[in-house]
Formats: sequence, structure tokens, C-alpha cells
Amino acid sequence: MSSVPAPPASVSPTPARQGSGPHAVLSLGEAIAIIVGIVIGAGIFKAPQMVAMMSGSASWMLAAWVFGGLISLIGALCYAELATAFPSAGGDYHFLRRAYGARLSFLFAWARFSVITTGSIALLGFVFGDYMTQVLQLGPNATASSTIYAVVVIGALTWVNLRGIKAGAATQTIFTLLEVSGLIMIVVAGVYLLVGSGGGAEAAPAAQTAAGMPALSAYGLAMVFVLLTFGGWNEAAYISAELKDGSRNMVRALVLSILIITTLYLVVNWAYLQGLGVQGMAKSDAIAADLMGKAFGPFGEKLISVMVAIAALTSINATMIVGARTNFAVGRDWPVLARLGEWDDGRDTPRPALLLQSAFALLLVITGFALGSGFKSMVEFTAPVFWLFFFLSGLSLFVLRVREPDAHRPFRVPLYPVLPIVFCLVCLYMLWSSLSYVSSQELGGFNAAWIGVAVLAIGVILLAFVGKPRTDGPRV
Repeated sequence: MSSVPAPPASVSPTPARQGSGPHAVLSLGEAIAIIVGIVIGAGIFKAPQMVAMMSGSASWMLAAWVFGGLISLIGALCYAELATAFPSAGGDYHFLRRAYGARLSFLFAWARFSVITTGSIALLGFVFGDYMTQVLQLGPNATASSTIYAVVVIGALTWVNLRGIKAGAATQTIFTLLEVSGLIMIVVAGVYLLVGSGGGAEAAPAAQTAAGMPALSAYGLAMVFVLLTFGGWNEAAYISAELKDGSRNMVRALVLSILIITTLYLVVNWAYLQGLGVQGMAKSDAIAADLMGKAFGPFGEKLISVMVAIAALTSINATMIVGARTNFAVGRDWPVLARLGEWDDGRDTPRPALLLQSAFALLLVITGFALGSGFKSMVEFTAPVFWLFFFLSGLSLFVLRVREPDAHRPFRVPLYPVLPIVFCLVCLYMLWSSLSYVSSQELGGFNAAWIGVAVLAIGVILLAFVGKPRTDGPRV
């Protein structure tokens, strides 16, 4: 695999800032809202049930969420070094290109466009539609109603983000505040059940279950669900070129976001524990709805649908913002895709890249309507592809320290190389776990592991058609 020579250390890593391209317009608060909004999705309303079931006790269950926060913080520190040393709208794509060359980074960009980002937008659109249909169904068919909601929300948020990064960031801030308020409502329900109605009494024996060490395999699987619920903080790298005072604020945004998310996850799980107990959490198929229903009756159950819908909205908007920037970076690096590399300086947004991303996401929504649950499985079965590139991004920190030792690094990950090694090992574990799960599943009579292989194989074929990349190094 050929690699593209990196630009000399004396050359600015983001020349696009001087002309048409990203500008530093995002505040620290807006960056935090984007990161928190991406990470906190529907997972916190579902994953705690699996974590409780596999942990077996309150102490080990809460410890799993603490471990998840610590691991995410370690990863965030690694990304903080990469993003401050090599700020770019391309994020991981940019790091991968500098470390391994244009062809491997193109495969990542293809996987991100075809499944990771657009698939997430489509699935989140269905999550929004499913829960809004519980509040107000459009027509007699629930599946059609969910699809209509998905199409409308993707179209509406595309329009918002076409207005510019400030419009998208302002919308994101509002959504994130509503999302956090919803999680606080869950905590209020837990407190109410503990002190207001006596409902917390039945949770006490479960909470006092002997905290024996759970089976390592079970606890490892619990950590898989925890880390998936923490997933998304790495997307901060895609706004590194648009963050004011990025050399300082990128570190702050990542660290503060992880601390906020970890705190929210801990207090929400504490609330679940007070209202339902460990055993009740483990047995619940709709843990948040059960807690809210127990505290506030039918109104609480309806409220949880609105809360999950808001969480989906928040994640869709944030994913749109960061996802389009990968496509923009690809357009800057590959002449045949130059149209994607156009930037609207007036609105500070990559309009063609954003439009293509939304169009493909809408196509996936229609595909999802036709395939039903098979579409959800198809997207989920590509998880090994994500963890493979995530590992390579972590490894790129070592590669770039060797290849570009003189590059200006405003922030260096502490305890190097220990923390980056820990992060890479966690990524490898998640890759192994996702491969183990996928290889045991089937879709349409085929082993599900072939889905990820097919995505990468199509990317290899596309490489033959996109020609040669620019030879003067990464542009953004």
C-alpha cells in the first residue's frame, strides 16, 4: 500500500482555513453540545438492562459505567493529541491518511459514508419515528408512520444544517439541553420512588445483593454494552478545524464532555436502581418506561417516548454535522470527487457533502422500510469495520509520533505510551467481541461477517474508479 508523503512540519496542517474551507467559529459550549448529543442516544434507555443482568450486583453494575467513563476519557486524551496536532474537518480520515496513506483512508471514508454515518442517521430516524408513532401515529400502518417521521426529520435537519454551522450548532445546543433535561426527569423519578412513595423499599434488598465478582466473560459483555453507549465522543475530531482556540478548547471539550456524560449515566443508573432494583432492571424489557410508569403512571410512559425521540433527534443532528465533513475532506483529496470538496464560506458548511449524505440516508430509510428488521441487522453487523478503523486511528498516534516527530503538538497524551496502549487494547477487544457476535449470526442465509467484508470490498473496487489522489499531501 503506497503512502502519501506528509507535509513538512513547517507547513500549516489546515491551509483550507486561509481560503475556502472550515473557519474557527464554534465555541467550547457548542462543541460540548455536539459531543454530548452524539454520545447520549437511545442506548441509555436500553443498555442498563443488559449491564444489570450481566453484572449481578449494584456495585459491579455502577463500576461498569465508571470503567466505561475512564476508558472513554483515555481514548479522548489520545484523540485530543491527534486533533490538536493535526486539526482537520476530516477527523479520523485525516489521521489515517497521514499515518497509512490515501488508499486505506479512502476505505474508511467509504465505510463511514455507506454504513457508519448514513446508516446511523437512518436508524436514528427510525428510532425517532417508532417512538413518535407511540405518541401520535400517522395513518393506520405503524411501520409507514415511523418511516414518514424518519423522512421528515432527516429532511428538516438537513435544511437546518444547510443554513450553516451556527444554525446547526444552535439547534444542537437546544436539543442537548432538552435531552439532558429528560435524563434528569429519570433521576427525579428515582428520587420520588425512593423518598416519596415508598417504592424504593423493594429495591433495597436487590441493591444489597452480595457484590461478588461476576463471571469475567459476562462482565466483559456488559462492558461491550457500556462502551457502545459511550460511543461517539471521537466525532469531536471532525470539528477540530472549526473550534475557536482549538489547541486548548479541543482538550477541554473532550474531557468535559466525557465527565458530563459519565455523571449523567451514573445518576440515571442510580435512579433505575432505586426504582427497580438490580433484579428488576435485569428483567425489564423497557427499563426507562417501567421506571417512569411506576413513578408517574401512563403519563410517565408517554413522556419516555418523547424523551427517546428527542435523544434520537439530538444524535441525528450531531451526526449530520460531523459526518458531512468526512465527505468534504475526501473531495479535497481526490480530484474526481472535487465537487464534494466545495465549501460554502458564507454559511461555513460543506453543502454538496451534506446533501449527498442526507440523500443516501433517505435512500437507506426507504431500503429499511422495504427490508424491515433486516436493515437494522445489516447496519449493526458492520460494527467490526468501525472497531477496526477505530483501532487504526488509535495506533496512528504512535505512527505519527515516529513519522512526524517535529510536528507541533499543543497537547500530548499523559503517561505515553501506557494510555494509548490501553486504548488500542480496548479497541482490539471490542473488535474481537463484535467479530464473535457477527460471525455467529446469519442474514438472508449468509454468515453476517460477510457484510463487513462486502462493504470494504466495494470500497476496494471504487478505488479503481476514483483515480489517483492529490500528491501534495492532505489538504484539510
